[in-house]
Amino acid sequence: MFNLLLASLGVLLAFTFIGALVYLYVQDVTQEKHAVLRNFPLVGHLRYFFERLGEYFRQYLFLGDREEMPFDRATRSWVYRMAKNEGGIVGFGSTYRIHEPGALVFVNAPFPVLEEEQRPPPARVIGEGYCRTPFVGRSLINISAMSFGAISRPAVCALSRGAASAGCWLDTGEGGLSPYHLEGGCDIIFQLGTAKYGVRDENGQLSDQRLRELAAHETVRAFEIKLSQGAKPGKGGVLPGTKVTPEIAAIRGIAEGRDSLSPNRHPDIANIDQLLDMVEHVRAVTGKPVGVKTAIGGKRFMHELTAAVSRRGLQAAPDFLTIDGGEGGSGAAPQALADHMALSIDEALPLVADALMASGLKERIRLIASGQLVTPARVAWALAAGADFVNTARGFMFSLGCIQAMRCHTNTCPTGVATHDLRLQRGLVVADKAARVASYCKNMNQEIGMIAHSCGLPHARELRREHVRIVQASGQSVALDELYPYPATNS
Repeated sequence: MFNLLLASLGVLLAFTFIGALVYLYVQDVTQEKHAVLRNFPLVGHLRYFFERLGEYFRQYLFLGDREEMPFDRATRSWVYRMAKNEGGIVGFGSTYRIHEPGALVFVNAPFPVLEEEQRPPPARVIGEGYCRTPFVGRSLINISAMSFGAISRPAVCALSRGAASAGCWLDTGEGGLSPYHLEGGCDIIFQLGTAKYGVRDENGQLSDQRLRELAAHETVRAFEIKLSQGAKPGKGGVLPGTKVTPEIAAIRGIAEGRDSLSPNRHPDIANIDQLLDMVEHVRAVTGKPVGVKTAIGGKRFMHELTAAVSRRGLQAAPDFLTIDGGEGGSGAAPQALADHMALSIDEALPLVADALMASGLKERIRLIASGQLVTPARVAWALAAGADFVNTARGFMFSLGCIQAMRCHTNTCPTGVATHDLRLQRGLVVADKAARVASYCKNMNQEIGMIAHSCGLPHARELRREHVRIVQASGQSVALDELYPYPATNS
């Protein structure tokens, strides 16, 4: 009897399977959207299956350690080791392509700095003399803007706790201030995006009352007016409706379950003077430093900004500038903009630093660099080029466990970093990942210092352009101060 039941079940399953194949076959040959399926029913599905899995096969089976984009395996593995406190030691030589154009080479000193001569990099004060509560930035590397919404609740919690432990700041991104940003007690920079999320009144306009409420939080140290970001200059933030939960909708002041699309610019900021008006207004209301985040497309922006500050006075200047390179971007973005819009940080950062030095504003306006600066060598280059601080988003995403699955915008992130699926979020254990965030930050600061010491400098803030060489197409390297000579100053 039991065998008969098994046989009957087997026959039923076989007929069900055959019926499903027949149904799928008929569906394929009658549909009109996909030529491959119409011409090759059933087997044509393999094409789409392998297309979806293609990037994973390439990532793990076919590409070399230095071939993948946007971050190769060697770079990701380095971040993972730093986050796990496993050290940055390699054996049998480096796989870094030192002869390729763009390769970084630091000028080692014949007599490097002894351990007893080494010094911690001095803190830099932001907004001193121009606001009621200046902000002291201590860490060379900090957490770049990632909105709650774009990344998950446990991810924000881990970043907040890790930042507090490491002594770096956390930028909220344009999605508003959530309880999870505040949970760890770290220093916070509140980003004021084009949609005014988190500081909107009932009509969607900037609310001074809401600004005061945010500024009342002791850990909210500064405000950042976002003009654009490297991933999508000229387009506002994009948060798909599948990621707009009731909680996120409440924090942002928007409708639940609908795409959250920010305007491509602030409606009330159409020129440099209006930008500086906004800077002064937010600073007066909050009493805290106010900066500007933008990608750079050429010299015009900095020419107009420095000219306006010269005309209006130093009190009108932003307290800091965050410059995002065109290669930046931890979230969803149109490929046409992500691929082709805005200068890379390699070109934009020296351009902005030169403009600030030439106008005598370098000490007034702190300069923050962002854009694929996830290794100590890249951060050391940025400091040498003129940055006061460096922000990274994807470096800290890797420290959270990101595997570069390229699914940030689909709500299906397999590591729980960029999804609101509770089942997937379960994989991100906050206490463990917070420790990794802190370790990555601390080890980055330590290895940036190690590069400086090898250059004969007591700390990393002493790095200058003459300490870095860039490999050219000829295979020979040229000093950074020859590629970008220091400008004559007005001060």
